[in-house]
Amino acid sequence: MKRQQQITAWLHSKFPDSLFNISPASADASFRSYFRATFADRSLIVMDAPPQNEDCRPFIHIAQLFGAAGVHVPQVLAQDLEQGFLLLTDLGSTTYLQALNTNNAHELYSAATDALITIQLASREFELPQYDKALLMREMNLFPEWYVAKHLQIKLDEKQNATLETVFQRILQNNLAQPRVFVHRDYHSRNLMVSTPNPGVLDFQDAVYGPITYDLASLFKDAYIHWEEAEVLDWLIRYWEKARKSGLPVHSSFSDFFLDYEWMGVQRHLKVLGVFARLYHRDNKDGYLKDLPLVMAYLRRTCERYGDLKPLLRLLDTLEKKQPVVGYTF
Repeated sequence: MKRQQQITAWLHSKFPDSLFNISPASADASFRSYFRATFADRSLIVMDAPPQNEDCRPFIHIAQLFGAAGVHVPQVLAQDLEQGFLLLTDLGSTTYLQALNTNNAHELYSAATDALITIQLASREFELPQYDKALLMREMNLFPEWYVAKHLQIKLDEKQNATLETVFQRILQNNLAQPRVFVHRDYHSRNLMVSTPNPGVLDFQDAVYGPITYDLASLFKDAYIHWEEAEVLDWLIRYWEKARKSGLPVHSSFSDFFLDYEWMGVQRHLKVLGVFARLYHRDNKDGYLKDLPLVMAYLRRTCERYGDLKPLLRLLDTLEKKQPVVGYTF
């Protein structure tokens, strides 16, 4: 409540002659939250990022970077870094997750991959942090630390840890060999808004320079919504064809491109299982627990397809026997 009062006072200083109402807009998995300020003629968004927990500067930088490339992102209208407030244009209140259905999925995902290509074409190597080996590995290690040890309360033995390390190295080898571009890093149905132009893109402050298939794995192996594989393959092929025509460094063979997408998805699923477990056990946010089965189903499905991932699949089988997971089956 105190932060909302501070936001109200800040807005009054910016708009001393205007009446407005403040209401919660959304919150995310970080310490950030968002409020909608509704005026007589428009609405604006205030990002509340407590400075002891969050740094607004990457958001400002990437908003300028993506906006200049032609991506529909919020414009930063005012900032108070000392208090941790940003005033942003409002991209609306309808997420892709709320809007997607079988009738509009092709149109919405086509717009999403067009926007993604625009982001990727703007890539410059030293503009954003590197999605390097250390960061990729740190993310995967969230799986044994938070999902296995904290959530399942299982202690891996020496052999199991060695198996995990071997598989992690195989995943890294693939991920690091991929062509690199700007990576949004959370490009999925909760962070894409139905807007004009479509989509509005949010939550990009953690963007990096890394593997070209990462955002596609976020988009089409989405933790919050599942599509049949035939549909996803169609959307992936359409992206791949557009990317090739635009000059992006995708594989000339779709099968090689698809393999990279699959292995990138494994890295992300391991990370997300760890992140969702951490959100519950450390941050007391239980809303993500219901999404664990779908993420695990994606991970298992991919591990079933590739011999080099079978050791991970056997480990998942062992974990499930000790701690049954109410699953999501395709």
